[in-house]
Amino acid sequence: MMETHRRLPRLAFGSDGIAQGSRPLPAEVAVALSFNGTTQAVMMATPSDLTDFAYGFALTEGIATPSQIESVEAVETCNGIDLQIWVTPEAEARLAARRRTMAGPVGCGLCGIDSIEQAVRAVPHVAPSPFRMSPAQVNAAVSALTAQQPLHDITRAAHCAAYWTPSGIFAAREDVGRHNALDKLVGHVIRNGRPQGAVILTSRVSIDMVQKVATLGAPVLIAVSAPTATAVDVAEEAGITLIALARADRFEVFTHSDRLETSAHVR
Repeated sequence: MMETHRRLPRLAFGSDGIAQGSRPLPAEVAVALSFNGTTQAVMMATPSDLTDFAYGFALTEGIATPSQIESVEAVETCNGIDLQIWVTPEAEARLAARRRTMAGPVGCGLCGIDSIEQAVRAVPHVAPSPFRMSPAQVNAAVSALTAQQPLHDITRAAHCAAYWTPSGIFAAREDVGRHNALDKLVGHVIRNGRPQGAVILTSRVSIDMVQKVATLGAPVLIAVSAPTATAVDVAEEAGITLIALARADRFEVFTHSDRLETSAHVR
């Protein structure tokens, strides 16, 4: 498999002069997601956890459920990776009905859609559950995220998406693209029992990130950055508890605060 990062030469300018050296930087590879032999999307991504990526992308894009995926194979080419995904006839028929080609730069999660309706599509409502978090657990989950980012630690240029359960961090995935990191995480979670828990993001929360979390069915979404106003609206509609601007000692809740167990007085 291709390397996730490599070291490149650079000049460092500072108050103490100019220094020669090198810096590790993340790989950014064209990954084609092909379903039954036809390319559905080409994403610039970090070449790791590609089976998870295939499952997560298929689910969050409404292409196939895990049971409808028959096989996944990552084939290296001279220009990137062809992620060949084979799905059941039912999923293929659904895909044919909405066939599109999507070129996805890492900064945009809605590139390539062909209608306004697709951008603001209805999201599934998260099923009721007894899942709750205390403020201390939210703080602990955010603090635990730091240890889950080896690629970011090396390169300072990768996003992370993690899944927290009452037992701690269940899984974490990194990528140069925030949407890719979340799709990889979703893929892992749905392939490993889909326990009740919270998604944690190092990135801002846009509408498409909430849509992906709603498709996973996670009741809580925690982010270290701020959400957009529309993302808050979608989280409210989907029944997701949206927590943002989260640090080790504070956070803000924008929707469905009833999942936070606290007796603290609200000022």
